Amino acid sequence: MPSPYRAIFAHPGTIAFSTAGFLGRMPLSMMGVGIVVMVSQLTGRYGMAGALSATLALSAAVLGPQVSRLVDRHGQRRVLRPALLASGAAVAGLLISARQDAPDWVFFVFTACAGCIPSVGAMTRARWAAIHHGMPERLHTAYAFESIVDELCFIVGPIVSIGLSTIWFPEAGPLIAGVFLVIGVLWLTAQRATEPPVHPREEHTRGSALRSPGLQVLVVTFVAMGAIFGSVDVVTVAFADEQGSKAASSLVLAVYALGSCLAGAVFGLLRLKGEPSRRWVLGVCAMTVSMIPLQLAGNLVTLAVSLFVAGLAIAPTMVTTMALVEAHVPRTKLTEGMSWTGTGLAVGVALGLSASGWMVDEHGAGAAYAVPAVAGVLAVVVAFLGYRRLRRPVPTREGQHDGHSHDQQHGERVA
Repeated sequence: MPSPYRAIFAHPGTIAFSTAGFLGRMPLSMMGVGIVVMVSQLTGRYGMAGALSATLALSAAVLGPQVSRLVDRHGQRRVLRPALLASGAAVAGLLISARQDAPDWVFFVFTACAGCIPSVGAMTRARWAAIHHGMPERLHTAYAFESIVDELCFIVGPIVSIGLSTIWFPEAGPLIAGVFLVIGVLWLTAQRATEPPVHPREEHTRGSALRSPGLQVLVVTFVAMGAIFGSVDVVTVAFADEQGSKAASSLVLAVYALGSCLAGAVFGLLRLKGEPSRRWVLGVCAMTVSMIPLQLAGNLVTLAVSLFVAGLAIAPTMVTTMALVEAHVPRTKLTEGMSWTGTGLAVGVALGLSASGWMVDEHGAGAAYAVPAVAGVLAVVVAFLGYRRLRRPVPTREGQHDGHSHDQQHGERVA
């Protein structure tokens, strides 16, 4: 392991909580696609399957930051275990409903309740932030490592979920996703030594972390970025189907995630100078430009190469985003702030799924790659309009650091 990564794991307990975080994050990539496969196999109703998957994404988008907000106030162990019980019971109810051929409304109720699945990625990043507080170079590497873990989940998770549901039994994918969630969250919350300390009640500022102007820019931009991811997934499956090899779509999408994974690994080793806000805008622009070759792909091989190149811009942009969240959100609201970016992505994914599905039906897969391109343009517009907010000094108050000075510090010391 390269020395910067070896350094971040020198602290006791880091290997254990990062492993638990990997297991707890697997449902993020398994549950939605698992529900689609399960429902479509049991009922043959793809429309309902897609609606349930969108319901899960939107529910997680609404409930996730609220769970994280409670975590900031009361600690991970006290909040995540009750949230796990609620989401686990909802997933169990969904699986039983599917097996018993329950009415449609029952499916939607359980799916909506399952959305209180804890944002495990935000929890592990908060632990890194607490351990390496004041050491921006190590924190930069830690966030890069987290992006690698995210991409590994999206490489492995869908393959496992789809494979289990098609080879074993329809409910197998969501079931194993639930098992991963239980093991990951229980193991993570059992590790008290690395759990971020709960700040005294008087240090907590009123209102949501989303009141931060800088965080608002990041979240709105992430809605557009989520639309890129959601639409690329749908259109790639449709494109592979038109090419007569629908099963190959999972491999092509894995190449997309692989590009991001490798870029994240390299980015974690770099010590670039300059303002993170400027680097973030450049990353958003690079993601948008990378959508252009997709319009020209004539076969799966060309598409795979184009997606690999497109993936190279993802992880560096995500890593820089986490640094900006830390700069613009009070430490007492850090977990909630990180969860809001996930909310933006989830909303965007749902919008991208819907828009790209319509485009495929109306104009075919080749033309539908215009959807992620348009979403990218919107992301660039928001990023440029909000750039000054990301550079603007954040008023120092209790529990809050100065975002401008923090931005300068990162610009001088880390990528």
